[in-house]
Amino acid sequence: MSKPIPTRNAAIERLESFLPTAGRDYRKLRNHDLGPGRHGHVSRLSPWIRRRLLTEEEVVREAVACHGPSRSEKFVQEVLWRTYWKGWLEQRPSVWQVYQEDLRALRTRAPVGLDAAVAGRTGIEPFDAWARELAETGYVHNHARMWFASIWIFTLGLPWQLGADFFFRHLLDGDPASNTLSWRWVAGLHTRGKTYLARPDNIARYTAGRFAPVTGLARQGEALTETQGHPRVPVAAVGVPEAAEGTGLLITGEELAPETTALGSHRLAAVAAGFPGRLAADHGLAEPVVSFSTDAARDALARAASHWSVADTWLEAGSYCADALKWARTHGLNRVVMHKPAVGPWQDCTLALAETLSAAGIRVAWFRRPWDDEFYPAARAGYFGFFKAVAPRLPGRSPN
Repeated sequence: MSKPIPTRNAAIERLESFLPTAGRDYRKLRNHDLGPGRHGHVSRLSPWIRRRLLTEEEVVREAVACHGPSRSEKFVQEVLWRTYWKGWLEQRPSVWQVYQEDLRALRTRAPVGLDAAVAGRTGIEPFDAWARELAETGYVHNHARMWFASIWIFTLGLPWQLGADFFFRHLLDGDPASNTLSWRWVAGLHTRGKTYLARPDNIARYTAGRFAPVTGLARQGEALTETQGHPRVPVAAVGVPEAAEGTGLLITGEELAPETTALGSHRLAAVAAGFPGRLAADHGLAEPVVSFSTDAARDALARAASHWSVADTWLEAGSYCADALKWARTHGLNRVVMHKPAVGPWQDCTLALAETLSAAGIRVAWFRRPWDDEFYPAARAGYFGFFKAVAPRLPGRSPN
């Protein structure tokens, strides 16, 4: 499959082409990693969903409409993992904070073997192939991500935080919650004491024998532990603010189809978007990730300007906050509406921007989709309890 194009139209086209596969074929083939360029049996929608060029709700609705609730359930469950991870982390923000602190400390004393691992020079054939595929394409099959993380932690003995960081910097679908918590799950930190161990026979089976035999893997993986706790904090609903004169929309990188929200019926005075250079620099994002994110934001800005019939403004990477303030003043805005970002880099960036605007006397109002407001609080414990709670409320499903 070719590289994803960072537009909403491309996302919709990919969804339409994949839908016939989202039933029994997906259930049967989803765990198979057939190699670079041979991932057509999985959706590959995640780079678009991660930025909300395409929403989880749209994907679930179309899958259920195409295959019915029963045949589409496995695919729907996989889509809902993203919502679960985000809701879980939203209620435990200290996990992200501690992870960032750990990264800063680990970067000052890189462990032996790190350079070989990220360069794909460990001598473990499948691991090295996945490391190269990630760096070259920005993608690795989900099953391979689990094997890779397991080998990183239990065979190579490298800190899970640095592995999660390697993924986040290179994955086109890199999501703070899904990525961080998936690595913690493999390590035995998310579900305490339960680890995921990569097995040679499992790798051989699900890679069509490309990697067989696989030697040198750890035969056991003792769960990692941590001393600090992560108390759950309530997640409050945000909704969409009422319409008001002098309002501008500042489009941020986790909500790139704002015209499809309730804001779509509001009158706006202006729209703006950008991709902050500091976000890219602080997290060491690879050039393809920055390029995809930037182009996706430009696509969102063009659609928004057309939808609301207003002027559009691009905020330059190196002067993002200053440009946003200038934009608001130029258009005489007394209120700026922004998406309420989930825990992660965009939250840090957007909250800083909100402070800049507020200090200049420009009110900031937040919005969030009903999907998130309704489902985030259900991510209290494990995934299957979460899915059982939200399944009756999904598009095309009826309460039992």
